[in-house]
Amino acid sequence: MDEHNHPRLPEPAVDLRSPPPGHTYTSSITPQENEGDQRVRRFREYTATIVTLVLVGVIAWLCVRTLLSSDPARAEGQKWAMSILSAAAAGLIGYLVRKLARDA
Repeated sequence: MDEHNHPRLPEPAVDLRSPPPGHTYTSSITPQENEGDQRVRRFREYTATIVTLVLVGVIAWLCVRTLLSSDPARAEGQKWAMSILSAAAAGLIGYLVRKLARDA
């Protein structure tokens, strides 16, 4: 017992004041969400995801439609469409690679 009549805790197995070489420790404090806040957060996330998917789908559809067009007047538009689709594909591949690397 210490001076205030509290039971003495055992010494920790790891001294957090000096972690072993090559190691670090982190801590975080996260607030608890009540059910209403969780519902609102999920709704916002799902809505943002759906709106983003719809917009990306419309842009991709317009690009593919432009690429499939045989009108010679749309040659410049076809270059733009190819650039947009290439950027979208690169972004998607980068996202998937990061996600797979993080989950592994």
